[in-house]
This record gives sequence, C-alpha cells and structure tokens, in this order.
Amino acid sequence: MKRWRRRLLILAVPVLGILALRMTVFAPAPVPVTVHRVDRGRVEDTVVNSRAGTVESRLRAKMSPAIAGQVTAIPVTKGQRVEKKQVLLRLDDSEHRAQVSLAARSVDAAAAASREACLSADQAERDLKRAQALAAQTLLSEERLEEANTKAEITRAACEAAHERTKQAQASLATARAAQAKTVMTAPFDGVVLDITTEVGEWISPSPPGVFIPPVMDLIDPVALYVSAPIDEADIARIQIGLTARITMDAFRGMSFPATVSYVASYVETRQKQNRTLDIEAVFDVEKLPENLIPGISADVEVIMDSRDDVLRVPTYALLEGNRVLIVVNGSLRERTVETGLRNWEFTEIVSGLEEGERVVVSLDRPEVQEGARVEVDSEPGQ
Repeated sequence: MKRWRRRLLILAVPVLGILALRMTVFAPAPVPVTVHRVDRGRVEDTVVNSRAGTVESRLRAKMSPAIAGQVTAIPVTKGQRVEKKQVLLRLDDSEHRAQVSLAARSVDAAAAASREACLSADQAERDLKRAQALAAQTLLSEERLEEANTKAEITRAACEAAHERTKQAQASLATARAAQAKTVMTAPFDGVVLDITTEVGEWISPSPPGVFIPPVMDLIDPVALYVSAPIDEADIARIQIGLTARITMDAFRGMSFPATVSYVASYVETRQKQNRTLDIEAVFDVEKLPENLIPGISADVEVIMDSRDDVLRVPTYALLEGNRVLIVVNGSLRERTVETGLRNWEFTEIVSGLEEGERVVVSLDRPEVQEGARVEVDSEPGQ
C-alpha cells in the first residue's frame, strides 16, 4: 500500500509542476482594459440631426441698386459693421439731379399759372355779382348777364385745371426725387458687410426678368442667427417647437450653445429616398456669440427630449448587445445584465444591475475582452 502511495506521489509531482508552470511562466498575460467607474450625474434623452446642419441668418440681404448707373462711391468695406440706413453705395446721380431741378421748376411754373388763373376767376366772380345787381335794376341786358356768368364759370374751371396741373407737376417732382434716391443704396438693418462685388467706376444694372445677375453687396445681421438641420424621419413624432436644444460646431470645438427649437417643417424631404429627413430650426438662446461665427458654418443640433439629474450612469459605448456590461472583479471580467433608462450617445442611465463605484469595461474592441478573461486596468478615465 505504501508502495502505491509512493508511486502516486512520484506521478503527481510532475503533474503539479506542469500545472504550476502553466499558471505562472506559461500563463497568458492579463488583457489590458480601459474601465469607467459607475458614477452619478445627468443623463439626457436626445435626438441629433442625421446630417450636418448649417448656420443661417434670419436677416440677410443680397443687394443691388434698383436702377442702372455708374458707381461713384462705396463708403464701406468687407467685414465692416454698419447701422440701419447707413449709405453703402452711391451711383452717379447728375442726370437725376437735373431731372429733379427741371421738375421743381415745372412745379413753380404750374403754381404761378394756377395763381394767375385763380385771380382771373376771382375777378370774373366779382364782375358777375355786379352784373347781377345791375340786371336786378334792369340796367343790364340779359345777354350781358349771361356773358358775365359764362366768363365766371370758364375762369373757375381754368383755376381748378391749374390746381390739377400743379399737383401733376408735384407728382413729377416726387417721381424724379424717388429715381434720384435709388442712386443711393442704404443698409436695411444693422449688420455686417459680408461681401462687395463691384468697384468705383463700374457700370452696374439690376437683373432683368429671367436673367440672374449676382448682387453687388451681401449684408447680414450676425445677431439673428439660427441653425437649420435635418432630423431623421424616425424622430418626427417626438420633435416639436419649444424644445430645449444644444448647438455644437466643428469651428468651435469644446463649446456648446443653448438653443430652442423654433421651427419644424410640415413636410418630409424625399430627394434622398433612403434617408428621408425633416428640417428643423433652432435659435441661439445667448445674445453674445463669437465674433467669427458667420452663416454657412456647419453645425449640429442636439434636441433634448428628457433629462434626469443625479442618476447612476455609464458611458453608452460600454453597453453590449442585450444591455450587458463587463465589470472587473478581482482581476477578471464578469458579465452583468442591467436595466437601463434614459440614454444618448454619451451616457446611459442604469436603473438596476450595477452599483456606484463598480468598474465597467469600455474598451470592447478586442475579441479577448470577454467574460472570464484575466485583465489589468490599463487606464481609468477621470481617475
């Protein structure tokens, strides 16, 4: 019996040695992983535009003078801030000034003719009254009385006609002045000059019907900015005017701007059959915006549907299919199924299944990261 024990002991020693080597020298190296500790904070349910949106301005004017003419002055430059009614461009108005002067003289002449005609009418009226008095005393014939009456009516009509000619001359003067006013282009609102496409001395003209001619000046109001963005049709039922939103832009990385949904289109864009979208608009809720924030910049709108503060949360990219996560326990991975609440692209609310402080694996891009694997924490963001 002792001999058998001795033999078993002799056989067991190599086996135990092999097992020890496998567990030490030949054991697989621990898998380095990145973890995130379950913490408490804010989680939002959000909807983000499916393609890049664009910064627009509600007040933007691409302008050209209303009449043709030669540019004589451009008292502003690109990038300059201007006030409402400030002069932006002047055309040669010498011909129009002459027309205004001629029309003014016509008004003076018509007014003089009107006074003359009305004086004659007043005199004819007095003559008629004297004729009527003499006729009542039978000192004037009916024929002479009729002549006096006719003359009074004729001169009264001439006075009225002269008054109308004066009004006509005044209207011509107003027309000439209006035409002259069109030689000066002014700012329709406070804004910034984006572009100027003409030079002093050039001849410019407005676009004739059916023919497009580029405008000579582009003016925007940098305060009246908003973002237009397409939202996937799957989220149409959830979007409505008045929802809180957040605007981010590649041009201003690390910054976000509070906003409000101000418009939801009443139709779905179908030009791209496989990616139908609904256009929405969001206005900035802050008055002071960066100086170099201009229309045309690409932007994203994140519409906040719901939010909760001080809830357990994990990064959304830590979740596996079926609401599973991998946690680090005593140097190895354990799988845990969790119940989730609100979520967005950044964080997901954990209703149950995890405790605050537990370490959840977020580096899930390698096949060896699976339940049971020995791991070492390579990094822990925020720690």
